[in-house]
Amino acid sequence: MSKWSGEASVVTSRALSDGIFELCLAAPEIAESAVPGQFVMVYPKEGGRILGRPISICEADAAGGVVRLVYRVTGAGTGTEEFSAWQPGETVRVLGPVGNGFPTDKGPVIAVGGGIGVPPLLGLVKAVPGSVAVLGYRNGKTFLQEDFERASRVLIATEDGSLGTKGTVIDAMKAAEELSGVICACGPKPMLAAVKAFAAERGLRCYVSLEERMACGVGVCLGCVCQTAEVDAHSGVKNARVCVDGPVFEASEVIL
Repeated sequence: MSKWSGEASVVTSRALSDGIFELCLAAPEIAESAVPGQFVMVYPKEGGRILGRPISICEADAAGGVVRLVYRVTGAGTGTEEFSAWQPGETVRVLGPVGNGFPTDKGPVIAVGGGIGVPPLLGLVKAVPGSVAVLGYRNGKTFLQEDFERASRVLIATEDGSLGTKGTVIDAMKAAEELSGVICACGPKPMLAAVKAFAAERGLRCYVSLEERMACGVGVCLGCVCQTAEVDAHSGVKNARVCVDGPVFEASEVIL
């Protein structure tokens, strides 16, 4: 799939919750070709940081030519902190869409997201009618909850029990009525491992989106490899490049 690199204009930039920000970019070439689960590389303007930051695509509006990104600011002096200060009308450099996405042709999905793994699932449930979203948060200060509720059935888990099921997304799924469909998950690796085991126990097909540190975003630097069950044709070892071979893998393909 072809990638586009160039200058995009900031349409909106705002906080959604504590440390969680939304960035909408006018990037028609990306919006027209993006599929749920892909990401973009966003490049800081500050000269001391030359590497792009990978951010999952939350939604892509092909008709309007806008991509919606939702990300977490990871600390002072980071690229994401700079992104949160950008204003409408500024131009920024982006590359995308990158990687492969979730399947949208295998029937209803059970979209399971934890923390900042929640945003890339919104476009998925909108693309696949009849889907269920299982969303995990630390507490009741959620983000994107209403967007998901307009598009799908939603189950929520919070670590402190302040909203939905107390515990993890696995607890929320176990407490729910019988769920059926293809599981598509994005979140921290321990959560993905638990979701993979849950799917295996119930005989459900499962896809996972992996998060790894990325430098180039185009598969050259090999900085984002993950361990796989089979030998990779590119490297000759049991590794795959998350940026181009993923970020979405069938769960059986990767070691979590």
